[in-house]
This record gives sequence, structure tokens and C-alpha cells, in this order.
Amino acid sequence: MSFEEKYPEHVAIIMDGNRRWARKHGLRPVEGHRAGMKSIRLLFPICEEFGIKVLTLYAFSQENWMRPKVETTFLMTLLIEFLDQQIAHIFEKNIRLLMIGNMEDLPFLVRQKLKKAIQRTSSNAGMKVVLAINYGGRQDILQAVNRIYKNIEKGLIPKSSINNELISRYLYTRDMPNPDFLIRTSGEKRLSNFLLWQSIESEIYLTKTLWPDFGQDDFREAINKYLDRKKQGKIYACIEKKIP
Repeated sequence: MSFEEKYPEHVAIIMDGNRRWARKHGLRPVEGHRAGMKSIRLLFPICEEFGIKVLTLYAFSQENWMRPKVETTFLMTLLIEFLDQQIAHIFEKNIRLLMIGNMEDLPFLVRQKLKKAIQRTSSNAGMKVVLAINYGGRQDILQAVNRIYKNIEKGLIPKSSINNELISRYLYTRDMPNPDFLIRTSGEKRLSNFLLWQSIESEIYLTKTLWPDFGQDDFREAINKYLDRKKQGKIYACIEKKIP
């Protein structure tokens, strides 16, 4: 019995463990975030190797604003630094950069840098790298429902048209497939308000590896686990079909 391997089309990652990594190494939390930023670029060649079309990274949740001001300010500065340092590489690799989340509540300079980077790569036809910034799954659903309600009030759509497909078309992720595979580093076992609507059928992979330590071999291992699960599922399906 043989099965064709089908790699995930859309991989989403909760990049967790930066602060614990910093404590482990006797460093300040901000240094953990800086170390975590360096792990991102390492993923791109592996995505190309496995033909992954969309990579979504949970970079900054809406709940992150509750952290100390000095930390959130540094995270915004680090985001600007990432865009300044990586945009040329991203462009050269034919990667299209996108963002999901509430951009309007971000600091002015961050908004400007994001818009410029998104515009610069808008014609690229390769992999999509989606940064989830100032994002929350509940808030995503809420903004979708509010926009649908307003369009119903305006007579643009009938109430009878409300269904799962319609809501999906109003989410931040409307132009991309739902994630096949969701990875969370650091050992935590929760979604943390990430892609709640979209991840209903996602395979979930949890690893105790802290994000700054999550390298290319770790990513390959995760993808292989995904393939093993899919293969196992097909075997079970074949067995069930043969049972009278």
C-alpha cells in the first residue's frame, strides 16, 4: 500500500518562548525577541523545499499590548528592524509579504513600513509570508460580523445569505486557504486566540523547543510528523472501506 505525499499548502506558526529563552540564558526579555526574529528567515528555504505556499507567523497578538510598555515598544522597533533588514531578501526570493490584523492601531512608522513592504512585494508570485500583527482570532470574527451587519443594513447582502462561507469571505484571511498545519513552539497547549475560525481542520503540532532554538531540522521534523499523520489517516480510511 503506497500513498502520494501531500505537503501542507499553508503552515501557521505560533512563535512562542522568546522570553523563556532569554531567562534560560540570563538575558533580558527583549534579547529573546531579537533571537527569535533571526529564526524566521531560516524557515524560508524549508518552505521552498516542501512547496509550502503560505507561511503565517503570529508576530504580535492584541493581548501583547498588556505587556510592559518597554517590551511592546521594543517589539514594534524590532518589527521595523526586521522589515528594513529582510525586505530586499524577501523581494529577491519572489516572496509576497502580507499582513493580517488591525493595522490602523499600530504606531505610525510601523504602519508606513508595513505598507511600503507589502506594496514592494505585491507583484511577487512566490510564497506568501503573512505576518499576524495586532491580531486576535475573536476580534477577526467580530470585525467580520460587524462588516456583514453593516452591509445587510445597506441592503448589499440579504440576511438569508449568512453562512460559514460568507463569514470566511469577511475575515482578514479571505484571500488565502485555511492552514493545513499549525505549529506551536515552547510546549504550551493552547491556540492563544490565533486563527480560531480558520484552524478548525488544521493538524496541530506542539513542540517543547523554544522559538529561538527552532531551526531548520526542527521544521523538517514537524513537516514529517504532518506527513505521518496524513498517511496514517489514509490507511485508516482504506481499512474502514474494506470492513463489510
